[in-house]
Amino acid sequence: MSQSYNPKEIEKKWQKVWEDEKAFQATNDFSKPKYYALVEFPYPSGQGLHVGHPRPYTALDIVARKRRMQGYNVLYPMGWDAFGLPTENYAIKNKVHPKEVTKKNVARFKAQLQALGYSFDWDREINTTDPNYYKWTQWIFLKLFKAGLAYKTEMPINWCTSCKCGLANEEVVNGVCERCGSPVIRKVKSQWMLKITAYADKLIDDLDGLDYIERVKVSQKNWIGRSHGAEVDFQIKDKEEKLRIYTTRPDTLFGVTYMVVSPEHPYLDKYKDEIKNWDEIVAYREMAARKSDFERTELAKDKTGVAIDGLLAINPVNGEEIPIWVSDYVLMSYGTGAIMAVPAHDTRDWEFAKKFNLPIHEVIEGGDVEKEAFTDVATGTLVNSGFLTGKSVEEAKKEIIAWLEDKKVGTAKKNFKLRDWVFSRQRYWGEPIPIVKCEKCGYVPIPEEELPLRLPEVDNYEPTDNGESPISKIRSWVETTCPCCGGKAERETDTMPQWAGSSWYFLRYIDPTNDEALASKEALKYWLPVDWYNGGMEHTTLHLLYSRFWHKFLYDQGVVPTKEPYQRRTSHGMILGENGEKMSKSRGNVVNPDDIVNVYGADTLRTYEMFIGAFDAAAAWSEDGVKGCRRFLERVWKLKDMVTDEEGYSADLETKMHQTIKKVSNDFETLKYNTAIAAMMALINDFYKKGSVTRDEFKTLLVLLNPVAPHITEELWAEKNYGGYLFQTSWPEFDEAKTVEAVQEIGVQVNGKVRATVKIAIDAAKEDALAAGREAIADKLAGKQIVKEIYVPGRILNFVVK
Repeated sequence: MSQSYNPKEIEKKWQKVWEDEKAFQATNDFSKPKYYALVEFPYPSGQGLHVGHPRPYTALDIVARKRRMQGYNVLYPMGWDAFGLPTENYAIKNKVHPKEVTKKNVARFKAQLQALGYSFDWDREINTTDPNYYKWTQWIFLKLFKAGLAYKTEMPINWCTSCKCGLANEEVVNGVCERCGSPVIRKVKSQWMLKITAYADKLIDDLDGLDYIERVKVSQKNWIGRSHGAEVDFQIKDKEEKLRIYTTRPDTLFGVTYMVVSPEHPYLDKYKDEIKNWDEIVAYREMAARKSDFERTELAKDKTGVAIDGLLAINPVNGEEIPIWVSDYVLMSYGTGAIMAVPAHDTRDWEFAKKFNLPIHEVIEGGDVEKEAFTDVATGTLVNSGFLTGKSVEEAKKEIIAWLEDKKVGTAKKNFKLRDWVFSRQRYWGEPIPIVKCEKCGYVPIPEEELPLRLPEVDNYEPTDNGESPISKIRSWVETTCPCCGGKAERETDTMPQWAGSSWYFLRYIDPTNDEALASKEALKYWLPVDWYNGGMEHTTLHLLYSRFWHKFLYDQGVVPTKEPYQRRTSHGMILGENGEKMSKSRGNVVNPDDIVNVYGADTLRTYEMFIGAFDAAAAWSEDGVKGCRRFLERVWKLKDMVTDEEGYSADLETKMHQTIKKVSNDFETLKYNTAIAAMMALINDFYKKGSVTRDEFKTLLVLLNPVAPHITEELWAEKNYGGYLFQTSWPEFDEAKTVEAVQEIGVQVNGKVRATVKIAIDAAKEDALAAGREAIADKLAGKQIVKEIYVPGRILNFVVK
């Protein structure tokens, strides 16, 4: 009897072989067909890998290994998204330089990944905190600046009270900082912005040609939020100024009974001497400033507001005077900072109108607007609407826009929910923004040949109370000369957000040591687009949006050859604790992958994470499930003692072999890893039932299982002397004709009830099938008269008797 399965020894041995042989190195032979498989690179935190990480990494490792066997030049890279607040906060707390923290965390993560046997090309490893990398992040920023897409402006921003820095809207979740969970308030600051809105249409329209799962396309479109409607001007009574609003429903203008402006609207300050309740407005403003955008726009919250005593608006369609209110649910940063309210057909406006006793005018028939807002108004007929009365919604929209344009009080307009991207952070651990401010020349880019602009060494990373970056205290670094006029200037002291380095990292993997460009034209042309990109559902909005924006900009600049970075995008479900809850330290349900590898082996962990359930669905961890996968691999190991000298597939298992090759091949392409593994388990059951397996059957099984469990299969391949290394072999082919069963088992029924089973050739003649059926139930037919015989090939064999 051969030795028992010992994953520790086997796994270390093969990881060393793969490293020595450079087994998974992508070559620069651009004549071969290429395949670029990408997983989101991790943030190397102090906690190390958790069991959620191996799920996407194993999934695409399977694809990468299969593609190599299919003859592709495969790029499957890995790196580190290592700038950002968690590392900086840890450094502050523990008085260690963020650079040292990052170095230690990266080393830990890398060792853990290597222990799992991933076929990453480690020669292409990147790190966003490496000056040779962020040189090119800064270079892209300069290109954006020179193209007018990076600009600095005073604006109210989301300010985290704990991290003491500005956050993009996207980084505020339920009114708190997504990083640390502290309350977020509004604060006016001078911020660097990126004009992502210039690409809003392209970011929606170009989704059409991409192989993205539908959920991902929907989340992109919803975030960008394109709508079509009209901008309409409401005259302020007895003033030259007009309040401009945007509405997707200009057909409901006759139903407007009041207007609402944001607490920050500039007209409030302009007319403060005429506003009789100014003190009340100021107090309301101060209250609104303490809330995040999320809290202000939350639908469920109680409506608050103050009517402006002293200003009225005039509805342009009927000349009616209507009150103007101030309420925090209107944001200055969205649209024009003013809205028209049609309480009869909008739930929020209706609740506001009911609370403050404002009129409600029905303009689309169909509901009882005194009881609730009637909002089923995508279609319908207009009422109480002057010249629009009796028209359908569709007709009314066209007619009112023509009327507004004719009267010069409005115009057709396309709008987006998407805002420009807040791109500066008042922290230390990020890419320095390569701009200087000169009193004479304004904001000036530093010359490209001076890149990278390195982070200065500092002793103190504590965020400042005045909201400036800690770098602002290093005067020797801040004070410089203007590249334009040579006069005195100061460097920008804000740093870039963590999103910067991850917005283009997939390009650097293509040519990671290039000093002359972010990657060579030839390499970019060969490798792009990424063929398959998998990542967390939580990144399908922001990271995907940001990186697509940068890529489209680089395409317009002639830097990259494709409009889109990623051809295919999929997402995986989360792995939950055994109790079905999200894993977290506080819940005490975190599973450390190192523990699983030490006890059961890396191949078991890989197999289990692929077998745990549908890849795109959340799944609860199960220790019993892990043990079951270890038993499965032990059965594979013991099969080697049943291998005969027979070549080819045995006659009774030939169909099953071709079916399994087809099933596993297809399931690996469609993320159905769990059913692929189940098919291999079923095949092994057949081998055990038979008590033997031919050399070629075992060989095929090892190749099919290799992408999932690479170590055990390499070891068995070597032990059985199949020649060379398993990773160098070809993926098995199946013969479609041989996947069809020649013989099928069918139930034999008497009066519709199954009384026996019989094996019948698929192409058996009707008479032969009936004869086999009669023989199988001879005892049940004794003394009975057969009235009718029914045979539907492969499905029904029924004898009606009396």
